[in-house]
Amino acid sequence: MAILGSIIKKAYELRNMPVELRKRMLNPVAAQKQQLKKLLGKAQFTAFGEEYGFDSILEAKDTEAAFAERVPVFDYNSMYKQWWYRALNGEAYVTWPGRVKYFALSSGTSEASSKHIPITGEMLSSIKRASIRQLVSTTKYGFPVRFYEKGMLMIGGSTHLQYNGTYFAGDLSGITAASIPFWFEHFYKPGRRISKTSDWATKLNEMVKKAPSWDIGVIVGVPAWVQILLERIIKEYNLKTIHDIWPNLTVYVHSGVSFAPYEKSFEKLFGKQVIYSESYLASEGYIAYQTELDKRIMQLIVDNGIYFEFIPFNADNFDDDGNLLPNPMTVALKDARENVEYALLLTTNAGAWRYLVGDTIKFTNVKKCEIIITGRTKQFLSICGEHLSVENMSRAIELLQDDMNITVKEFTVTGFRHGSMFAHKWYLGSDDVFDADEALRKIDEYLNRLNDDYMVERTEAIPEIFIKVLPSQVFYDYMKLKGKEGSANKFPRVLKGQRFEEWENYLRENGYTNGT
Repeated sequence: MAILGSIIKKAYELRNMPVELRKRMLNPVAAQKQQLKKLLGKAQFTAFGEEYGFDSILEAKDTEAAFAERVPVFDYNSMYKQWWYRALNGEAYVTWPGRVKYFALSSGTSEASSKHIPITGEMLSSIKRASIRQLVSTTKYGFPVRFYEKGMLMIGGSTHLQYNGTYFAGDLSGITAASIPFWFEHFYKPGRRISKTSDWATKLNEMVKKAPSWDIGVIVGVPAWVQILLERIIKEYNLKTIHDIWPNLTVYVHSGVSFAPYEKSFEKLFGKQVIYSESYLASEGYIAYQTELDKRIMQLIVDNGIYFEFIPFNADNFDDDGNLLPNPMTVALKDARENVEYALLLTTNAGAWRYLVGDTIKFTNVKKCEIIITGRTKQFLSICGEHLSVENMSRAIELLQDDMNITVKEFTVTGFRHGSMFAHKWYLGSDDVFDADEALRKIDEYLNRLNDDYMVERTEAIPEIFIKVLPSQVFYDYMKLKGKEGSANKFPRVLKGQRFEEWENYLRENGYTNGT
């Protein structure tokens, strides 16, 4: 009998009881108010708290309104230049009590240089709690006891941290690795030695080599790099599917990008049904995770060290390039509405205050705090009012794959001036043979159905659209060239300005295109 599995499952079930009870009793709006008061109370004697009068905000009749009125909205650049640089220099009590020991390096999909995001002990505890909650939620799926003895393959960045004399810096996975519970070491793959490797190619080779010795039940990671690993293992050992080597693989936890465009290609790698579960863990905190198998949505974690606000993602609050305008309108959870696209603001126990994380979301159910990620503030296409979101683009690619029975592993889109009008250009990464013009016609058809603004602009301002089909490896090679191979790096879904020029130059220099 799987004694260890029985013990772990029972422990999960016992933990799950109060979690489920809390869900029934939890009032999300009240929980958010409580989180804000806790955060303000904890940080009131920091330089930031004294600057913005946290003590008086706490005394206000409406804490949320007073907070929104007195504390400005920050993006990374303003937060760093005004406050976080001091913490990087070793100063204590800047935006959070104590001295910050860890900084997560993050560039997202829209920045060229690395951001330094503070990670405090309180934030690490919050991430750990959220991770356990997500693991605990698997008990309701009815997995056999032996499932809880299987390995968990976590494909993240290097766990090696750089020390500069006052702080450690590195990938979030490296910072959180130090707080992995001792009992989890047995299940954690690829293990500490391989996880420390910073070079993706070396790490990939090591994982392929070790694959036969592992019994994997869960895989966690960004779809593009997980897909590459599984394909390599299948090829190396001449397998039909990954289940020939990992028969107990049951769950894939994905994050970072919409999984819909990848699902078709993943199905070809599996020999059995695999449960897909989405998580939303950013360098700024553990924001949400999927709680039900039959609903491809996530639930905000409203009682775990983060206070949420939402900025309507429209022309009143953002310019044409997705930059935040002065004095944007913000709403708290109690005033949020369903099916409205919002840019996400976080106030956290790592010293981020009214911080624009860069993602856009929609509520599918405000009462249950259920959301979907729709894109990023700078990853949308609207050169003349077409307002195409990443959600629209991903859905179009998903429909294309179903209609033409093809696999598109990566894609990106750009918009540009074309004569006196405008044009779009799609780049598809696929290793299948198909009619590119037919694919473009279908994409255009889908987007006309999905987005009324696009339909209008296609008749008035975007008379032409173009397409370039490339081997999928071209996308991966470009990421490697840019130093963004593996880990949590994602290929940007929209290319603008210099990033578009660099991509086009790369394709031209390597003989993949000769212009539009």
